[in-house]
Amino acid sequence: MHEYDIRVAGPEDAGGVRAVTLDTVYRDFGSGYVPRWHEDIVDPVGAYLAPVRHALLVAVESGSGDVVATGALDARGPLAPPNPAHVAERYPSGATAQLRRIYVRPEHRRRGLARRLVRELVGFAVADGGYRAVYLHTDPAVEGAEAFWRSLGKVVHDEREDPGGGQGIVHFEIPMGR
Repeated sequence: MHEYDIRVAGPEDAGGVRAVTLDTVYRDFGSGYVPRWHEDIVDPVGAYLAPVRHALLVAVESGSGDVVATGALDARGPLAPPNPAHVAERYPSGATAQLRRIYVRPEHRRRGLARRLVRELVGFAVADGGYRAVYLHTDPAVEGAEAFWRSLGKVVHDEREDPGGGQGIVHFEIPMGR
């Protein structure tokens, strides 16, 4: 039986965070590291720990102490392009908590870690007091991603329905449950 501790990441977790996130973008996304999309992966401390309104959480396996899952939140809304202009307008930076890097190592999936990370991050957004919405986007080609996010939030735009299919990304809003 695996037990996990979910906690705020510290600088000492940067290597474990990088490992989980880089493994995910190479294995699950097939894109590998793309600097314009993944700059925060290289510097998770600067991206999520230094800014006051940002958060980085880790799930650490009890016993081994290994980082097995990550979850982040920042105050940057989606940009247009590459996202549709109406989505960027609906979720402006500063008023939007964007969920990012909700990644779980394959051997630790289906144990509620992602759901727990999201719950904690939404709690952080609510406690901040300045966020009006929690937003995220996902690639539905990643196995299980779309179904997981549909179980937690509502679709605000599905690019697959756009003429030409857009980027094929699905945009979600997660209830803040105030």
